[in-house]
Amino acid sequence: MRYEGDIYRPPGEWKSYLLQATVGCSNNTCTFCNMYRDKRFHIRPMADILEDIRMAKAYYGDVRRVFLCDGDAIIMRTNDLITILDTLYDTFPSLEKVTTYAGPRSTLTKTPEELKLLREHGLARAYLGVETGSDELLRKVKKGVGAQQMLEAGVRLREAGMDLWVMILLGLGGREGSEQHILDTAAMMNEMKPRHLSALTLTLYPGTELYADYRAGKFKPITPMDSLREARLLIEKLEVDPLHFTCDHASNYVPLKGSLPEDKEQFLARLDLALESGAGMRPEWSRGF
Repeated sequence: MRYEGDIYRPPGEWKSYLLQATVGCSNNTCTFCNMYRDKRFHIRPMADILEDIRMAKAYYGDVRRVFLCDGDAIIMRTNDLITILDTLYDTFPSLEKVTTYAGPRSTLTKTPEELKLLREHGLARAYLGVETGSDELLRKVKKGVGAQQMLEAGVRLREAGMDLWVMILLGLGGREGSEQHILDTAAMMNEMKPRHLSALTLTLYPGTELYADYRAGKFKPITPMDSLREARLLIEKLEVDPLHFTCDHASNYVPLKGSLPEDKEQFLARLDLALESGAGMRPEWSRGF
């Protein structure tokens, strides 16, 4: 298989065949992200994508899952995506699902009917990097959309029948904006109603705009205990039912994974214990990507 640059995929896609449909991220301006800085965004030629599928068939024989890389395959023309999806399902008899990252702006360029058509042709899950429900913060970190647009993108994906998986970032608002960031995020999730929600903790990377702000004293990151308080407030305010909730990424201080509302009290108790005594917290050296 052929890949241009580093490849990123959600943790849950570790068993998936990774098919690079686009290279890089169509937005690529987020102040906190360094994932695709070395790439110029472009859509790969269809001939190359289809050839890669044939190569995968020769190498793997059969696969059960496919993840479309890079950061925003849904930006492709709908007919081209349908061709890719149909080819994948025709090529791999055991294929159960195809998944992808979805950029909010790209999602909004699709009509609800187009998104439903993609679902009908087997695009089963979309991962949406919401990061925060705060309109002010979304614009500040240059996500490319405001809160209402982000909400609309998530609702469209869900209403199209896709298994919506949302990622948010604890700590993105810094110390001053911590509480409002979480309150706005929980409120958006309660409206968007994703099936899955992953809460990661912000990591500052050299070379990013947010890291430069941190070094200049313009951004004050939250403390580990603040991160636990944010996770607690988020879980307390979430009303989505059912919700598969994970906070077990390597960046998180207390790993949590389960279902809401069933596991809410257990999660809150674990966070309270960590806040009181530090019990169950990952040491700093064990965190990271």
